[in-house]
Amino acid sequence: MASSRGWWAGLRGRAGLGGEGPTAIARQAAALLAISGLVAVLALAIGSPRPGTLVAIAVTDLAAAVVMWLLPWSRWPPLAPVALAPLALAVLGFSTWAFGGVAAGTGPFFVLFFAWLGLHFPKWVTWALSPVAAVSYVVPLVLTGQPPDVVGSVAGLIPVAVGVAMVINVRVEAQRRALVELAGVERWRRALTSAVAHDVRSPLSTIQLFLEMLRDDDLPPDKRDQFLESALRQSARLGRLASGLLDLDRVESRGTLRLELTPVGLRKACQEAIGFLNVPGVVVEVPPELTVTADPQRLEQIVVNLVGNAAKYGAAPIEITAGPAPGDLIWLGVRDHGAGIPDPDRLFARFGSYGESPGAVGLGLWLVRELTRAHGGEIRYEDAHPGARFVVTLPAAT
Repeated sequence: MASSRGWWAGLRGRAGLGGEGPTAIARQAAALLAISGLVAVLALAIGSPRPGTLVAIAVTDLAAAVVMWLLPWSRWPPLAPVALAPLALAVLGFSTWAFGGVAAGTGPFFVLFFAWLGLHFPKWVTWALSPVAAVSYVVPLVLTGQPPDVVGSVAGLIPVAVGVAMVINVRVEAQRRALVELAGVERWRRALTSAVAHDVRSPLSTIQLFLEMLRDDDLPPDKRDQFLESALRQSARLGRLASGLLDLDRVESRGTLRLELTPVGLRKACQEAIGFLNVPGVVVEVPPELTVTADPQRLEQIVVNLVGNAAKYGAAPIEITAGPAPGDLIWLGVRDHGAGIPDPDRLFARFGSYGESPGAVGLGLWLVRELTRAHGGEIRYEDAHPGARFVVTLPAAT
């Protein structure tokens, strides 16, 4: 059984029937027409009162299938195969008439036709073609003089076929969304692994260097204290990295973060945060009297992520400004002087993108939004002309 499935999968791949591109979609329609032509040949072999008509149907179906198969669909838009629908319905109508109005001969192909629509096209295509399908089904029945109950069967067949298309379309859309999500998770995993390796290696190397220097007995006391302080700062940086990774898990699994709120001087917090980034051209224009109620570590993450994004995707100078906002809030803005963001709709979405960097994880601004909301604030994007500006609001210290 497994070998037969593998054989069929290999055949389908070589024939180009798999996938979702225009070529695969058109070739699937060609396969359905070819099957219809073979059914006509089979009916001819077992005897029919209209052999000439069946020959015409078989030749038309097979010729149309060959043309559909060979056309350069990859050069045309994704919806181009919709143009095949009228031809397919015309062939089905003609086949119904050729079979003497026996709807059972072509009814399954109407259902297959709508299944093909639901598999590959938006819902509006199915709704738009359903009246055309009803006409192509009813007219041959009327022309062959079928009784009203047979003609009225269109009220059952077409709605069922449309329902099949809708069910398939819903399932396909759900699978496509799941695949997009999985691709985002995989992209996040690769980029996060690379980022963590880089962020861990740098402070570890610094700590190792300082520890090796501290082994020197002739090191002056002031230098010894300086190296110890630097090593402690780098170890604290590693701790913050670990806490940031735990934050991601807490937000995703429980939707909440535990904050240690305390009055924090905003100017000093911004200056300390940018000290970890080694980014030139950052200007802090925050009044020294502004104080917010925040978790110092989470506030540092907010500033580091915003300034890091501005440095990565924007251009100097990077300006950090702040001021009072309505509702006992304080706004904090980070602006760069780059090209701005042409499409900001998904900036704060999980796996959203700030820029076009292939190494972008797509979690920085999402985490900033979650951290800001946990404090009772919000974040917004503004076009700075030139550049991009992100503004967060935090509660003022009382």
